Amino acid sequence: MTQPSNHGKQDLPASALPRRVESVLIVEDHPLFCDALTIILQIVGGISSVRTTDTIENCLAILAREPAPDVIFLDLSLPDADGMDGLMQIRKAVPTAAILIVSSLHSPSTVQTAMAMGAAGFVPKHSKRQVFQDALAAIARGETYLPEGFVMPDNPAQTHAQACNKLGTLTPQQTRILALISEGMMNKQIAHECQITESTVKAHVTVIMRKLGVQSRTQAVLAAQSVRFDNLETR
Repeated sequence: MTQPSNHGKQDLPASALPRRVESVLIVEDHPLFCDALTIILQIVGGISSVRTTDTIENCLAILAREPAPDVIFLDLSLPDADGMDGLMQIRKAVPTAAILIVSSLHSPSTVQTAMAMGAAGFVPKHSKRQVFQDALAAIARGETYLPEGFVMPDNPAQTHAQACNKLGTLTPQQTRILALISEGMMNKQIAHECQITESTVKAHVTVIMRKLGVQSRTQAVLAAQSVRFDNLETR
């Protein structure tokens, strides 16, 4: 990934194309911030359609019955979402929409994880109005947007090789479960898909994280995505 400019945007890769930015869905559980962001988008940003919701569950219901928005503004701290789980679920539901993370949690590791999991940009909640406008403009140009001064580190080849070796230690069942986690499925859904109990899924997830040397489901997903391991399911 290229170095960001002074305004936080990423240089336009050759494969990127301009995006339409006419409709936005805000997923945010703080009413005052949600209202303020809506005003910014409608009056200052000129967005014709702004919808709001306060949970991942309601967001997915909206996405299932209504036209997909061009951009989704997503808070990482929601009542029914654990960290990046909400991002994974929304990414699966609407792969064509750009997801802009707007969060008070903006440590370098949080930003890097969100971008690695498919976010189109990241804006800290305390940012000024102009930053939100800049982020939308970058997305419209087909670019990604990062906090000012943030530099996305490159993944060294050694890390890639280590991830491949660790993924190779998973059993076929564990590989399948990791693939389903990567699709945003929760333990109950995985249990139904694999026709096993939820407690068995939890046990497998614990073993998967131990084998991969990670501390969370999100880190396990990143390890899987780093080597594009879908073909392992056919072993």
